[in-house]
Amino acid sequence: MTGDAHPAWLPDAAFAPLGRRTVAVLLPEQPAAREPTWDTVLREADRATSAHGGVLLRTLDPQVTGADPLDGPVRGPAPDIVLASTSALTGSHWRPRAASEPLTSPLPRDAFREVRVPGRTIVVATTGSGLLAGLHHLVRQGESVVTDGPGAASDTTHAPALPIRMLDHWDNLGPHPVMGQVERGYAGGSLFFSDGAVREDLSRVAEYARLLGSVGVNRVAVNNVNVHALEARLLTDGLADVARLADVFRAHGIRLHLSVSFAAPMLVGGLPTADPDDPDVRRWWADATAKVYAAVPDFGGYVVKADSEGQPGPFAYGRDHADGANLLARALAPFGGTVFWRAFVYDHRQDWRDRSTDRARAAHDCFAPLDGKFDDNVVLQVKHGPMDFQAREPVSPVLAAMPHTRLAVELQATQEYTGQQRHVCHLHPWWHEILAFRPWGAGRSVADVVAGSALAPGGGVVAVSNVGDDPFWTGHPLAQANLYAFGRLAWDPTLSPERVLAEWAGLAFPGATERVRSTLLDVLGDSWHTYEQYTAPLGVGFMVRPGHHYGPDVDGYEYTPWGTYHFADRDGVGVDRTRATGTGFTGQYPAPWRDVYESPDSCPDELLLFFHHVPYAHVLHSGSTVIQHIYDSRAAGAARVEQMAAAWSELDGAIPAGVFEEVAARLAEQVRSAREWRDQVSAYFFRKSGVPDASGRAIC
Repeated sequence: MTGDAHPAWLPDAAFAPLGRRTVAVLLPEQPAAREPTWDTVLREADRATSAHGGVLLRTLDPQVTGADPLDGPVRGPAPDIVLASTSALTGSHWRPRAASEPLTSPLPRDAFREVRVPGRTIVVATTGSGLLAGLHHLVRQGESVVTDGPGAASDTTHAPALPIRMLDHWDNLGPHPVMGQVERGYAGGSLFFSDGAVREDLSRVAEYARLLGSVGVNRVAVNNVNVHALEARLLTDGLADVARLADVFRAHGIRLHLSVSFAAPMLVGGLPTADPDDPDVRRWWADATAKVYAAVPDFGGYVVKADSEGQPGPFAYGRDHADGANLLARALAPFGGTVFWRAFVYDHRQDWRDRSTDRARAAHDCFAPLDGKFDDNVVLQVKHGPMDFQAREPVSPVLAAMPHTRLAVELQATQEYTGQQRHVCHLHPWWHEILAFRPWGAGRSVADVVAGSALAPGGGVVAVSNVGDDPFWTGHPLAQANLYAFGRLAWDPTLSPERVLAEWAGLAFPGATERVRSTLLDVLGDSWHTYEQYTAPLGVGFMVRPGHHYGPDVDGYEYTPWGTYHFADRDGVGVDRTRATGTGFTGQYPAPWRDVYESPDSCPDELLLFFHHVPYAHVLHSGSTVIQHIYDSRAAGAARVEQMAAAWSELDGAIPAGVFEEVAARLAEQVRSAREWRDQVSAYFFRKSGVPDASGRAIC
């Protein structure tokens, strides 16, 4: 473990407005089995009041028989804040004047009610996870945690929009010879594993679970979806240590999942096959799963990557992915578990000469015909775009094609293709745009699809975590804002990026001056668009160094079998994915997008090269030609990064030195890298097209 952990958005100072108050915590006399979140609420309240001079109460007694302790006088100190379980409010008079119904009314899991009367704030929940969410909601209110005056009375119920809010970790038990210990990780080693086993000391994991619980994350998968032989044994030999991890996360309302190999019956079970139709294979999964639940009774379930990038799957036996997923689902069903089956399936041995094969089509071609064939406890985990977590790509058409299947949308907080946490790239605006996208033009959004419907329950939202054992958790201190934003967006996809970023800045830098806050918002706020400006243009994607994916290499993947091409030649650039003359990918979308994307005249500029091969002289909706846009946007992006670095330099002495120095060093690298992107991409397209930059900028 590397150094002491930075507090991220939970420094003690963020709890001061609550901790200076008199806080009453009223919990069930006998907390429900295996729900230690009630005690977590009590510990958080005790920690805050002890640190900041407040008072913690465990009971409330009315001063006069029949008076409401929440709305009238009480014996002893009067509480400013009440945190209570609905079951603890057993009297007949627990209904403040502001409450629309009795506070004993049951609430859904994770939900809480916030009742405000002048000078007092009351939060009630039926579950410990709901009350914990309510406590952290109050922390985010800062000095507004209690309000006075005639407008103070209110009664609001808060509940998560999405049922599953999950982080996947791509951690290996030991370093992989190519990918390291954390695949596509940019923040040090694994929080969970060291020297081929689960860490003995899980104190950092406990702090991490606290961070996640504070923003509403309720599921965590702890190991890599590319399951190697050592990691496969977590399912069997490693269950005692898996149970220790589950204990830590459980205290914050988070269920633990494992990534498993589809070939586990062979890898660790000694069977000659993993065929889902084989009785011995079905029996092995049932027995192995029963042992998991004996060790971890609230185990969440499995995450599976199958028939993808070399991972084994049902195709080897002539079965489809519904057969494979249902095999595991039926082993989990008696225990209430879920299998998250990734829809990231494509041919990674494609012939680059074959323009009829299109990686973008692969997930839809594979999975859409299987709609309605998956068991109810299967969640199909769909990457947000049809390619691979690019800084710009269209929303996956799979999300509109499977109304009878539980779907989750998968995001990537770890910055594999967005600067690898060496660059500032705040992803909330991108994620907000994805979740707000309406696949049918009007009506339901992607967020609505993954929230569920009458045809299929919701599968929620998943992100690949950006965390490691780095002291700042995320390598780049400002990348903490992406982790925070994921949790808040998963709870409420309508939250604006501006609001959530301001919220994070206020918590992570409590007491900061307006200059510090405005600089944070300025540097982070448009950084995703800035990154997009200086990297691959107009949605074409990739152009990164093969293997590690950092830095520019315009033709790096152009003649490889990975299916990630831009097809630039002397006349134009882009991939023809139209129905009329290309791969037909546009036809996988419902109206109106199938027609919007079909024509370069209606296709949004930012996706033009994803869907069309166009001449360099093609005029964008912006009025610029494609080639001039390439020159202008690269220059603008690099210049904007220089402005970001200059703005940050003005904060020397205004924020903690460790944070300032780490961000400054990474911004210096971002300035260098952005210039390299600008120069390589501009030079490449100048040499291809022969068209000079109309602005007169020098191009190598």
